[in-house]
Amino acid sequence: MEPILWEWINALARWLHVITAIAWIGSSFYFIHLDASLRKRAGAPAGTAGDAWQIHGGGFYHMTKYMVAPPQLPEDLTWFKWESYATWLSGFFLMCVLYYRGADLFLIDQDVLALAHWQAVAISVGALVAGWVAYDLMCKSPLGRNDGALALAGFVMLVATAWAMTRIFSGRGAMLQVGALMATMMACNVFMLIIPNQRKTVAAMLRGETPDPSLGKKAKQRSLHNNYLTLPVVFLMLSNHYPLVSSTRYNWMMVALVLVVGTAIRHFFNSRHAGKPTPWWTWGVAAAGMATCVWLSTMGPAGTGGDSAAVPVKVGFNQVEEIVSTRCSMCHAAQPVWEGIATPPRGVVLEGDGIRRHAGEIRLQAGFSNAMPPANITGITPQERAVLAAWSGDIK
Repeated sequence: MEPILWEWINALARWLHVITAIAWIGSSFYFIHLDASLRKRAGAPAGTAGDAWQIHGGGFYHMTKYMVAPPQLPEDLTWFKWESYATWLSGFFLMCVLYYRGADLFLIDQDVLALAHWQAVAISVGALVAGWVAYDLMCKSPLGRNDGALALAGFVMLVATAWAMTRIFSGRGAMLQVGALMATMMACNVFMLIIPNQRKTVAAMLRGETPDPSLGKKAKQRSLHNNYLTLPVVFLMLSNHYPLVSSTRYNWMMVALVLVVGTAIRHFFNSRHAGKPTPWWTWGVAAAGMATCVWLSTMGPAGTGGDSAAVPVKVGFNQVEEIVSTRCSMCHAAQPVWEGIATPPRGVVLEGDGIRRHAGEIRLQAGFSNAMPPANITGITPQERAVLAAWSGDIK
């Protein structure tokens, strides 16, 4: 029952995480759109930034934004916070269930750095805390008064973190770690600054005081950061399902490119919503960035450089079958012998004709990348990966 129970915990946690993330991303995108679409109109109440008329679900909505606060505190006030809290909590729980519990397979790669289970988990948690502190200090420093300089510093920090994580964890673990750091920054922005500043504004109003306008300005800056980080975070969270992204030689460079692509796409929509000239050039940047990612993914598995010069011109099936039976069949056999695995993962049986049927998956997972075996637990060599890539490429 234990593997069945953990599988259901994993599935339900993932379901919850996706649902809460949809709610958080949806509300974030909506309010950025609303803020950008506000228009100044004659006769607008004092202290307002503008208003917007919207139609949805058969009804009309008239939205007005106050620069600091309305003259009187409304009786019913909706707070948008639990979407972000629930997304981070469910995501961290899922990380504990999958990556921390199974660190030996999903987080640690002995070919990258020999770590004990507890060391990998401690480094991962420590990196999340340190990353948030570094980002928060940058925002509160004089650098935070210049949005462009702050964005560049944040970009350098995240790319440097991605490079460092690929020198500590497996490819999948590194990509997820960077995504988790961005998500932590976003959730902490809400928990540590946006909501507290809103509470201070409400408290000042209840005391009959005029709220400090800098509170709203700082909160808006962090909200904008969250808006631009959303697309890269989603990409990195999905990357562990795509070996050419997570487990190839220049995966950390892809993080840099995805940050640029995500920023370009969000800039396009933010500009459109604000009624500014449409920046069509952003799609050229996005296309060039993703094309570069595709090119980088052809460089081969991490740590090998993709060198296959020593591979024989013709690779025989017997040679491939020996590699697969030695390196893969303990999990991908009809009756797996690896402890804790009751059935072959995803129903993939790599025995006899099953090897030929799954040649494409073998090529992506173990030939072009080092996604499999997880953490190279069976010690497959770069030469063996090159043999699998060459053979699977000949299968039609």
